[in-house]
Amino acid sequence: MLNLRQLEYLIALSETRNFRRAAERVNATQPTLSGQVKALETRLGAQLVERSKNKVMLTQLGAEVVGIARRMLADANEIRVLASRGGAELSGVLRLGLPSTIGPYLLPLVIPELQARYPQLQLYVREELPGTLPHSLENGTYDLAISLLPVIASDLECAPLFREPLTLAVSKQHPLAAKKKANQSALKGIDILALGRGYQLHDAVTALCKDFGANLKYEYEGTSLDTLREMVAMNLGATFLPGLYVESVASRDPNIKTVKLEGRQNYRTVGLIWRKTTSRRKSYLDLADVLRDAIRENFPQFVVHSAQI
Repeated sequence: MLNLRQLEYLIALSETRNFRRAAERVNATQPTLSGQVKALETRLGAQLVERSKNKVMLTQLGAEVVGIARRMLADANEIRVLASRGGAELSGVLRLGLPSTIGPYLLPLVIPELQARYPQLQLYVREELPGTLPHSLENGTYDLAISLLPVIASDLECAPLFREPLTLAVSKQHPLAAKKKANQSALKGIDILALGRGYQLHDAVTALCKDFGANLKYEYEGTSLDTLREMVAMNLGATFLPGLYVESVASRDPNIKTVKLEGRQNYRTVGLIWRKTTSRRKSYLDLADVLRDAIRENFPQFVVHSAQI
């Protein structure tokens, strides 16, 4: 029978590509981790890790084993949760993945309520590129994720939360800065900035540029919303910013202006997703309600979805 601790060591090694850092991550000594990974290879009768003085790499088989190991550890965690919960509501460690364009502006609104409602809950949060979140959820890296919808995965379930508007932002020197509203035709030919590839916001802005006849400036790709805002403030171009960020940060920046576009609602849909096999489905639905209530209270202008999925 496979040893779950050995699988945990292998996963840590796959993520750090370094025996010392992997050992630190799992609170083990380097010789222990190295010996246990070697013992796993011996038990399987196959090489999982390529070792050299300068780097550590997984073999193709090792990478496949890591994917299965993540699912096994996720299932084992479900068993521990069921055993320790004893019928109680959401408790224990909950691993949440979410995009960097959402997490810092949403979580501070809901964490106090979560702590009050679920005092035994230990929330572990990690930011990740939106496009990779569903896969990371499927392979067991997270228990659930806040993601942009739609998500196409047959073994995942989602609860839509709210529609987040995408707002045009320009510098105070921009010709559109003097207007509170503008026609879509006003965007024709103007320079638009976006986050780099890998962010769904990049894809959304690219589509808007195509529809409006705007010029997407690939040579000025931002790596964060703050960087994007600063580039707009320097009048390097306009951009579309998500509503959570606009209300939390951008609206307080005197160097940029937001302009409402007439004739079209631009938004992205945000939802909570989890594996269909989870034993926590009811708790996740309750958690979705907490998130919806936070949006209703703090951003009443957003469209909040019903609890039905």
